[in-house]
Amino acid sequence: MQLIFMDEIFLYAMAIFYVTAGIMHFVKPKLYISIIPPYIPQPRLVNRLVGFIEVILGLGLVFDATQTVAAYGIILLLIAVFPANLYMYQRNNKGLPKWLLLLRLPLQLLLIGWAYVYT
Repeated sequence: MQLIFMDEIFLYAMAIFYVTAGIMHFVKPKLYISIIPPYIPQPRLVNRLVGFIEVILGLGLVFDATQTVAAYGIILLLIAVFPANLYMYQRNNKGLPKWLLLLRLPLQLLLIGWAYVYT
């Protein structure tokens, strides 16, 4: 019983994480646009699309009927946005310590693993 309760807490935490992250694409677009690599066309549109997709996938985690598809979608999204994280590391964006930006790269694998639990 306790394990099922913890599983739900982690599921809802992940849903809140992605919905919040998605909303932030609209609240602070300049931050996200600044880490989109220059070879990606139409960065404003890409930012909006990623934000929208994050919100939809985050909400999809909450419903049994869409949970698996949403979790796989999050995995694909994390893979798709990895170049932005790499670009942010290469640019040393926003004056964050280089080691922190480097640490963020393998964090994507943990986030993928977290999403995979719900597939």
